[in-house]
Amino acid sequence: MTGPRTRTVRRPRYPVTREIDEQTGLGEAYMRSLLRTQLRLAVRLCLVLAIVVLGLPLLFALVPDVRAREVFGLPLPWVLLGGLIYPWFVVCGWWYVRQAERNEDDFADLVDRDLVDRTEDRS
Repeated sequence: MTGPRTRTVRRPRYPVTREIDEQTGLGEAYMRSLLRTQLRLAVRLCLVLAIVVLGLPLLFALVPDVRAREVFGLPLPWVLLGGLIYPWFVVCGWWYVRQAERNEDDFADLVDRDLVDRTEDRS
């Protein structure tokens, strides 16, 4: 026979988005990757916040000279814990959102790139 094979069964090739929607093994692997990346980011930020929030009072308790200092006529612990820490929380929140969005954009680029690769393989 010289004609093309017509009796062979072809396995359907799905776009990655369909793989994710249908929760196939590949789709689950992509989602696990995104979730692991987002979890690592959240854990790192929480550790930094915990170190600062718990470390400052510990510093003030262990080093009385730091506790006794004043800034603009106010005790240093009040200035740090009562005023400066909240803008720092806002900056950390802003940074976290930016990084999480970057992770999602990277994930979308990966999915799009795989989709393009699969489309090119078909031709």
